[in-house]
Amino acid sequence: MTILETAEPESLQTPTLTAAIFDVDGVLLASPHERAWREALKGFADPGRFTTAMYEAQVAGKPRLSGALAALEALGVRDAVRQAATYAEHKQKRLEELIHAGSVAAFPDALRFVQAVGALGLPMAVASSSKNANQMMRQIQLGGGRSLLDAFSVNVCGRDLRRGKPDPEIFLLAAAELLVAPAHCFVVEDAPAGVEAARAGRMRALGVARLRDAALLRAAKADLVVTSLDEIVIDELADGRLCRRPT
Repeated sequence: MTILETAEPESLQTPTLTAAIFDVDGVLLASPHERAWREALKGFADPGRFTTAMYEAQVAGKPRLSGALAALEALGVRDAVRQAATYAEHKQKRLEELIHAGSVAAFPDALRFVQAVGALGLPMAVASSSKNANQMMRQIQLGGGRSLLDAFSVNVCGRDLRRGKPDPEIFLLAAAELLVAPAHCFVVEDAPAGVEAARAGRMRALGVARLRDAALLRAAKADLVVTSLDEIVIDELADGRLCRRPT
C-alpha cells in the first residue's frame, strides 16, 4: 500500500483544515512583478544583478516599500533608505504599464486547484500585499461571466496594514473574515516571507516551488512543498488533511 506524503508526522494531532487562503503573485498568477522590479532598477543599479533568486529571497511577498528597500540594500546601493520610495514608485509605474499591456497569466494548476477546493465547499480567501492584485485577477476569466476574483468569498488584497509579511497580520485578517480559527486554515504561498507569515499565524503553510526554490520554502518551515498544486490529493483535503500524491 502506498503511503501519501502528509504535511506532518502521523504522531502529531493537528486540527482539521476547513479553509484556504491564497497568495496571488507566483501562486495564482504569473504576474510581471519581478520584471517590473528589475526594469525599474535603471538609474539605481544594474538591472542584470536583480536575479530571480534575489527577488524570491528579498522582495516577493513584501509590501512595496519594504521590497524596494530590501532590493536596494541587497544590491549595495548607497543611500538605499532615501532612494527606496522613488524606486518603489518607478516599479509601480512600470508594473501598471505591463498589466495594461496584458502581461498577466494564470497558472493552470492554480485554477484547477481553486475550483476543486471551491467544489469541496471550503471557504477561500485571497490575501496579497499587492495593491494591483485585484486588477490582475479580474483579467482572468473562469467562464460564466466570473473572474478569478469572484472565486473567493473573502478578499484582503492591498489593504493598508500595520505590518507586512513575514508578520502574519494579513493572514490573520483573512481568517477572521472567513470566520475560521487560524489553526484550521492553510495558506498557499510561493515566497519564504509568506510561508514565515503563515507559520507565525499558526496556520499550515503549503509552499509552491515554481522557480526551483523548494529549498528556500523548506528553510522557511513550510509544512508541505510542491512544484504544482495538481500534486495535492483533493480527496484527502475533503477530510481536512493536506497530502501530496506519491511520486
